[in-house]
Amino acid sequence: MSIVAVVAGVALAIASLLTTFRLLDGPGSLDRLVALDTLIAVAMCGLAVWAAYSGDTTIVPSIVALSLVSFIGSIAVARFRVRD
Repeated sequence: MSIVAVVAGVALAIASLLTTFRLLDGPGSLDRLVALDTLIAVAMCGLAVWAAYSGDTTIVPSIVALSLVSFIGSIAVARFRVRD
């Protein structure tokens, strides 16, 4: 299990670096919003990998809360960003 966790951690670290580059270098605000959503999804996956590796189930509510906050934030920004 530890080898799988290490491989998943390395893959998530690479994904977060690429997403951070896109977040900082995005040409538009909607591109940055998508990059931020992706970065939050990678963070949630990292928390899930840690929960599976450690066997700690108390992390699951924080993953759910993070997903809800991310969803509400994305909807709010997209609603005010889209032209009528």
